[in-house]
Amino acid sequence: MALLTDLQPAALRRAFSRFPSGVAALCAVIDGEPQGLVASSFTVGVSMDPPLVMFAVQNTSRTWPVLRGSARIGVSILGSDHEGVCKQIASRAGNRFAGLDLHTDDSGSLFLDRAALWLECSVENEVPAGDHQVVLLRVHGHASHDDAHEPLIFHGSAFRRLGVPEFA
Repeated sequence: MALLTDLQPAALRRAFSRFPSGVAALCAVIDGEPQGLVASSFTVGVSMDPPLVMFAVQNTSRTWPVLRGSARIGVSILGSDHEGVCKQIASRAGNRFAGLDLHTDDSGSLFLDRAALWLECSVENEVPAGDHQVVLLRVHGHASHDDAHEPLIFHGSAFRRLGVPEFA
């Protein structure tokens, strides 16, 4: 099989969709209002000392310039029943947090109920990467909710759920 050399955005998007990923909502309360974005480029375990995670955000994002100024950002790894929540927060119109079960703390971090994992983070560094910024986040705290919620998976440009393991 020959490698394709079509590196146009649509072709790359199709190719990159073959890599399954979790979906993260990065949220904070800023000036009394919830702000947030979703990222399927979120990666854990970038570093253990210091504890770092990362994601990529488009340079055209209107939310990231607001969110990056927060002292702390709540990262919710979306749960398997969050498909609609993901689309709602990613929307460019309306109240993107209407009707959602949210949790916040004194730091301003904002978390979604029924997430597979919560991480409280702060911006460590941003690195230009073409039409995106790669953002390193320092982890200050975490909660996995005793594994009560399976993660939402994004693969093949569609939301999916983890299957039952064949070998238990």
